[in-house]
Amino acid sequence: MVKDKLAFIQKQIPENVILVAVSKTQPISAIQEAYDFGQRVYGENKVQELADKYPLLPKDIKWHLIGHLQTNKVKYIAPFVALIHSVDSLKLLQEINKQALNNERTIDCLLQFHVAQEETKFGLSIEEAREFLDSIDFALLKNVRIVGIMGMASFTSDSNQVRSEFKSLKNIFSQLKTEYFPTENSFKEISMGMSGDFQLAIEEGSTMVRVGSSIFN
Repeated sequence: MVKDKLAFIQKQIPENVILVAVSKTQPISAIQEAYDFGQRVYGENKVQELADKYPLLPKDIKWHLIGHLQTNKVKYIAPFVALIHSVDSLKLLQEINKQALNNERTIDCLLQFHVAQEETKFGLSIEEAREFLDSIDFALLKNVRIVGIMGMASFTSDSNQVRSEFKSLKNIFSQLKTEYFPTENSFKEISMGMSGDFQLAIEEGSTMVRVGSSIFN
């Protein structure tokens, strides 16, 4: 039962940490069951799947786009998405800003950083982030709000390596907070930790964990 697994996960997560239930590939019925048990924040990897599910479920759900996002797909989720986790370029942020403006809203975003050993993971380096946060182009964006950062640890059983990567992500957050967002209370989120490592992530300062298989499978 989804609700039993959800309850088990919720007991392990402090009140100050947001649980993002990763609902990719899950049927509407499973998401509705989790919703009926009180879960309101859901993460989807693919734009098309998110756009298809949105009209079929309650409107007080906060939908997060957690997968890699292409600029030509932003328009499909811009009217309703609550948070985009995977901003890894200024070009993408400019498109989100454009579509947010078209929908007369401001869209919250996380900057995605590459901290894992695997080359397949997307994400910025701290140098790349500084380059675009310092740019005039970034200063002109009025319909996006950077509220924190996101990253994924390596897929490995070596908990020391995973912990080290989470520490480096927390360190990036602290640097950006000090250098660029010292007075912005909204810059507070560190999205790190998934089904296999969310407890480690919470120990290292995560404010938002993305858990799917432990709830739905």
